[in-house]
Amino acid sequence: MTGTDPRPLTGEPVALDLLNTRWMRDGELQDLFAGADGLTRMEGLAVWLGTNGLEQRFRADAPTLIHLLTAREALARAVAAPADASALALVDGVLEHGRIRLTLDADGQGERPEFADPSWGPAWTAARNYLDLLAAGPDRIRPCASASCVLHFFDTSRNGTRRWCSMAACGNRAKASRHYARTRER
Repeated sequence: MTGTDPRPLTGEPVALDLLNTRWMRDGELQDLFAGADGLTRMEGLAVWLGTNGLEQRFRADAPTLIHLLTAREALARAVAAPADASALALVDGVLEHGRIRLTLDADGQGERPEFADPSWGPAWTAARNYLDLLAAGPDRIRPCASASCVLHFFDTSRNGTRRWCSMAACGNRAKASRHYARTRER
């Protein structure tokens, strides 16, 4: 993997991790695929592929980046407006570039994704993961509650009440802001 991942939130499911390649830092939008932290676009792509365990199967090249940007926009629109038919059509358009092939071997039944054009692989993988998230709990796909944050997460808390991308970052800022407001009122 080229470089370290500069993003404040990693480890989310691949669909949301793709959305989280854009984040805010000091009031400015950062983009892993557009030179954040001095990385070139291809280095940013290589970092993202590595973070998601895709670097062995897919190349960090221009066609892969273009397809990932297409998928990121489609997923962003679908997450923002889950009932918007045009947004869903964009995700479906990404999904058209791959399929699941059922397999059978000594270990039993399995699945293997197939792509006519391998450069669509990471984009398709993210779109396919979005379908899995929808099946697991569409109401648990959330944006961070902070107005100054653009990150998304999949709420895996038992009671489903997570509000922040990270309690250490946005959650603490919100608590500190509320505390400051209370002490100023006194």
